[in-house]
Amino acid sequence: MLAVVKQTEEGYEARFERKLKHPVEKVWAYLTENDKLKKWFSELHVEELREGSVIKFDMGDGTFEEMAILEVKRQSVLEYTWGEDRVRFELYPEEDGCRLLLIEKITKITDHSHRDLAGWHVCLDVVEALLDGREPEPRKEVWEKRRVDYAGIIGELPRE
Repeated sequence: MLAVVKQTEEGYEARFERKLKHPVEKVWAYLTENDKLKKWFSELHVEELREGSVIKFDMGDGTFEEMAILEVKRQSVLEYTWGEDRVRFELYPEEDGCRLLLIEKITKITDHSHRDLAGWHVCLDVVEALLDGREPEPRKEVWEKRRVDYAGIIGELPRE
């Protein structure tokens, strides 16, 4: 399912929702434990899981961007900066697993926004496949399809 993207007073918000057949504890581990995190987003590394700490993004050239952890509620909420934007994961227990929300608060739509949204979409697909014990679909192929989808969605948004 594609993210719902809308304009807000602060900019824009992309809201991804996935219903997963796994308990909150297992999904939380993929969001916060470095050995599992690297399986779906190898550039990220959690320094220390607490508010005020950072998640480091390996730029691949020997440098790292530090993203401040803004909120942590164990097995429930993880929010951190993403450049000028914010990324927030929320987990809700359900009878047959849990519901995962990924909310990206986007300050400004750029020529790269549709690529980022496609990237998050693919990341969530990979997390779900890993949790299910399946081999993820080829990332690049899925990303290409989703990039086009999100370019269309963004193209319909009002701009300032």
